[in-house]
Amino acid sequence: MKKTILTIALIIFTTTQSFAHYLWIETDPNGQIGTEQNIKVFFGEYTYGVIEKVEGEAFPNVKDFTLWVVDEKGNKVKLETTAFEDHYLAKFTPSANGTYTVVLNNDHIDVIDYTKYDFGIFKTHYHSVTKIQVGNAINKTIALNEKGITVKDISTNKDEIKLQVLFKNKPLAKNELKVFVADLWSKTLETDDNGIVSFKLPWKTKYIVETTFSEKVPGVYKGDKYEFIWHCVTYSII
Repeated sequence: MKKTILTIALIIFTTTQSFAHYLWIETDPNGQIGTEQNIKVFFGEYTYGVIEKVEGEAFPNVKDFTLWVVDEKGNKVKLETTAFEDHYLAKFTPSANGTYTVVLNNDHIDVIDYTKYDFGIFKTHYHSVTKIQVGNAINKTIALNEKGITVKDISTNKDEIKLQVLFKNKPLAKNELKVFVADLWSKTLETDDNGIVSFKLPWKTKYIVETTFSEKVPGVYKGDKYEFIWHCVTYSII
């Protein structure tokens, strides 16, 4: 039965391609001063084991992203990426103790017409966040998406994750948020009036948090009209 459900899900994802997918970042969350570390960008559906190939049909549609590392003071370092089979790779070397926020943004995606799926005509805005902790002092991550949705890690300890969802720098209240791990497990939560959600990590594994928001504002992008903007952000907990 599980195999049947997975097969059906994969068929749906194949037909809808990038809409059902998201971008996410993976890196070692524990950095060291002067030690270079890898930062990888993936595109797919983590909980279903779907990772798109860089030269496949779907990934090229979302390849025009920017990738940054931001320190606690807001200083930004733009990262250059190299394409590999199923991800893009960047390198970063921390120079001081603190919490570094890794931020991906992609607002350069062509308009998609999904009226045949009863979803409408829309433009996608992808955003992804994760963090690198150097030293013992845990600080909040930096929110860096004035035009869309983002997730800010405001956790104060390692026993419980506390996130704040923001849309255009304002708390996004009563918005659905999903936590994914591998093998089809997920948990659905909702932000409170301040855009905050908290949860514990029952297993020592990789978690991908995703939340979306539809901005009901029509517009034109590259000559194509759209009815709304579909905003999607992920936060990776490795």
